[in-house]
Amino acid sequence: MNLKIERKLAGKFAKTLTAMCVRHTELEDIHAGITPVTKTGDYSDVKVIDADGNEIPWNEASRITNPEMKTLMKRIVNRLYTYFIQGEDPRFQKHVEYYERCAGAWDDPEPEIDEKLDIN
Repeated sequence: MNLKIERKLAGKFAKTLTAMCVRHTELEDIHAGITPVTKTGDYSDVKVIDADGNEIPWNEASRITNPEMKTLMKRIVNRLYTYFIQGEDPRFQKHVEYYERCAGAWDDPEPEIDEKLDIN
C-alpha cells in the first residue's frame, strides 16, 4: 500500500478509536469543570488553595485523582476491548461509522511517530 494512503487511513482509524473509546467517558466529567481565569495565558498566575490552606500553583496541581484515573483507564480498556471483539459485526459498524463522522472534523494526527512508542 502507498505510504501516503497508509498514513491517511491510520490517522482516520486513530481518530475513530479515540472518539469511540476516549471521548464521552469520565474524561468528559473532568473536562466539564470550571476553568479558572488566567491573565498570563499560561496559568502561572493561578493557584489552588487546599483544605489546609496550602497554595498550589495551578500548573503543579493534580487535576485527576487516582480513583478517577483508574475508572477512566478501565472504561477506555473496556471500550477498546469491545471494539476489537465486535469490530467485524455489521451491527457494530453503524457505531463505527457514526464515530468516524464525529471525528472527521478533528485535526489530522501530527505527521510523526510518538517518541514514547517509537521502536527505532
